[in-house]
Amino acid sequence: MTTYKQSGVNIVEAEKLVKQIKPLAKQTFNKNVLSEIGFFGGFYNGKFPGYRNPILVSSVDGVGTKVKIAIEMGKHDTIGQDLVNHCVNDIGVGGAVPLFFLDYYACGKLNADIAGEVVKGLSKACKQNGLALIGGETAEMPGVYSENDYDLAGTIVGVVDKTKVIDGKKVRKGDVLIGVPSTGLHTNGYSLARKVLLSNYKLDSYVDELGETVGEALLKTHRSYLKLMKSVTKKFTVCGMVHVTGGGIEGNTVRVIREPKKFRVFWENWDVPPIFRMIQKMGNVPDDDARRALNMGIGLIMIVPSDEADRLVSSLKKMGEESFVVGEVVK
Repeated sequence: MTTYKQSGVNIVEAEKLVKQIKPLAKQTFNKNVLSEIGFFGGFYNGKFPGYRNPILVSSVDGVGTKVKIAIEMGKHDTIGQDLVNHCVNDIGVGGAVPLFFLDYYACGKLNADIAGEVVKGLSKACKQNGLALIGGETAEMPGVYSENDYDLAGTIVGVVDKTKVIDGKKVRKGDVLIGVPSTGLHTNGYSLARKVLLSNYKLDSYVDELGETVGEALLKTHRSYLKLMKSVTKKFTVCGMVHVTGGGIEGNTVRVIREPKKFRVFWENWDVPPIFRMIQKMGNVPDDDARRALNMGIGLIMIVPSDEADRLVSSLKKMGEESFVVGEVVK
């Protein structure tokens, strides 16, 4: 006789996890959530008062190999924040406000305590960004993942009024690209970072240049720019916004400034943070390759008319935000 547990899937552990998840998810609920965690689908009220022509905006993403850093460090409470914040930024640059989130957690052997820590991070970021964690999926897949490995992905849905969609169509020659710093690698370039840095250091190695351990630097939480984006779009003519993820500054900006429009990046206008310089130097990584794989210290770009650029930089400074003129739209 062979039981399901003997084949590698522990339903009892999964039930334990569900009991941990329910209160964490419920903390994120609002009056629009119409179902409990555990049903087959998540119900959300589709009425949007104040929106004359509501447009739903969605995105799906993962955290890449950053999850390996969390696993090796035994620190699982921030990787969920990385995921939610990444997805919030992805729809936020289109002008959308997040509504709800669903996660997918897959592993080789389910450990309810570890998975519970991951969900704590998801719940925390959902509360911070004002969206509901209305459902998800946990999959225990021995033979696909090794026993100690897990992966994390998620889907977000938000809303924006059609008149307030920001899609780059209003970008014009002479517009200025204003960049806001990232908190580190965010969730991209970790295959390169791990290959280079972990060939020279251990995760608990303290590095003076970083002012912290390698592991701490690599695990810095992906920042949410939602509050900043909402504030800026109310006061300025924002023609486009760019969330700098995989593909780097140029690879993501072309998603907003599309042909035949072109842009130029002023790479010398900001100091690249130490973590990026270390990766380049130790791995002898060419500039072009580093700039495609990494955000190089810039996490968000806002494109505004040239006559508003100085005022935006000044306004950001008053908000306690550092910013840089990182480029311009050219002929």
